[in-house]
Amino acid sequence: MDLGIPLLLASADPATQDLSIFDPASPPAESIRSLSVLVFAITAFIFVVVEGILFYSLFRFRRRAAAGTAEPPQVYGSKPIEIAWTAAPALIVFVLVLVTARTLWEVNVPPPRPQAGDNTLFVTVVGHQWWWEYTYDHYDGQPLGFTTANELHVPAGEPGENGVKRPVYLTLRSADVCHSFWVPRLAGKTDLIPGRENKMWFQSDRPGVYLGQCAEYCGTQHAGMLLRVSVDPPAAFDAWRKNQAKEKPPPSPDDVNARAFFSETCVKCHRVRGTSANGTYAPDLTHLMSRDTLASGMIKNDPDTLRRWVADPQKIKPGCLMPAFGTGKQDGGDVTAYLLTLD
Repeated sequence: MDLGIPLLLASADPATQDLSIFDPASPPAESIRSLSVLVFAITAFIFVVVEGILFYSLFRFRRRAAAGTAEPPQVYGSKPIEIAWTAAPALIVFVLVLVTARTLWEVNVPPPRPQAGDNTLFVTVVGHQWWWEYTYDHYDGQPLGFTTANELHVPAGEPGENGVKRPVYLTLRSADVCHSFWVPRLAGKTDLIPGRENKMWFQSDRPGVYLGQCAEYCGTQHAGMLLRVSVDPPAAFDAWRKNQAKEKPPPSPDDVNARAFFSETCVKCHRVRGTSANGTYAPDLTHLMSRDTLASGMIKNDPDTLRRWVADPQKIKPGCLMPAFGTGKQDGGDVTAYLLTLD
């Protein structure tokens, strides 16, 4: 199967395909954009000056060179010139160091302690080969304690000087190799390193879906380790998190579809809260059908694609750590039918 098609289908809205750092939707991304523009302006000015002097010299003295006459007089030991070409770069470097330090101070904000009424969301992110695990720790001072995968939902703030801010603080860890969490319109790149815990933050007043990418090579499916951050209106986020916190009731013994799922080795790796499926190696499936995509954002989550994914994930995401079980058409259909109930 052509992997270019799933990548294009990851989002139906073309506006969410924008990965430009020059369209920030969060304060950290705004700080990074401002620094980038300043650096570009300074380096462009240096380029214009240097190239201008070069072309001036070429055209000013071209006739002398063509006629074989003496070269223009050379300047030696000019203190004003030496001071100028020493002081100017030093001043430029000094300005860039100050501005970069201020940007780092704005981007690397230490997370506060959760407390009631702070409107702050705390999430622990774990990078796996090749998917993302999100454990929602606290929101507005209240513990949450549920886990999802691949699609991060956060509440939007209220725009305006007196609007309610709803910052999001992420604790970043890796379960295997180095990864890097990067959603360009929300924040800069932050690495997930085995044995180390990194932090990052962002907030946005603009609801929508923001795409990103693992920015550190992490193996075969590095390019297929995509990111989706959904900034939801507060009411929609509250409804979403309340649904995510619910557990699934144990399946009925008469449920043929559930029997097919629980008879497979899926339950050794995946978890469905409230049932005997308690694996932690692969994504939590408790509310699988509330997600828009599968395979870490590579394909849409619909019944037909889900059936093909269950039947043979290697055709869609070669090298992924989910094996093809070779289930028959009937068994695969029963497993898919059960998964479709996990909303």
